[in-house]
Amino acid sequence: MTRKTIDVLLAESRRRLERLSPEDAHAAQQAGALVVDTRSHEERRRSGVIPGSLLIPLSVLPWRLDPESDPDFRSPYVEGVDQHIVLVCAHGQSSSLAAALLQDLGFTRATDLDGGYEAWLERGLPVRPAPEPDEHGLPGMGAPDP
Repeated sequence: MTRKTIDVLLAESRRRLERLSPEDAHAAQQAGALVVDTRSHEERRRSGVIPGSLLIPLSVLPWRLDPESDPDFRSPYVEGVDQHIVLVCAHGQSSSLAAALLQDLGFTRATDLDGGYEAWLERGLPVRPAPEPDEHGLPGMGAPDP
C-alpha cells in the first residue's frame, strides 16, 4: 500500500464534495440542512456557535450518524442517509475529511463549510455564545443549539 500525505487525502476528499460558502451553508440550514459542529467544547466556548447547529465531536461522528450503529449511541437528531448535512470545523480542513467519510457511510448529501467556522464569523453570519456542556451526557448526543 502506498502512503498518502494529509494533503493528498484532503484533496481527494474535497474532489467528492460540493463544499458550501458560509452564505450557502446558512441558506442550506434555513432550508432544512443539519449543521453539525465538530469543534471541541473549548473552541466553541472561546468563539461561539452557529444557532441551530448540532455538536458532534469528530471522535464519535461516524457512530452518532451511521444508521447501522447501536441506537443507544446514535444521535436522535439525524434523520437518515438522505439528510443534507453540513459539517463545520474551525477552518474547513477536518470537516472535509469527515464529510468524505460520511459519504462512504451512505450520506450522499454530506458536505462541509468552506473555511469553517472562522469563515462564517468573518462573513458576519449569526452566532451565539456556546451553551455549557452536559457533563453527564454522552458526547454528541445532545440537542441542537437553540
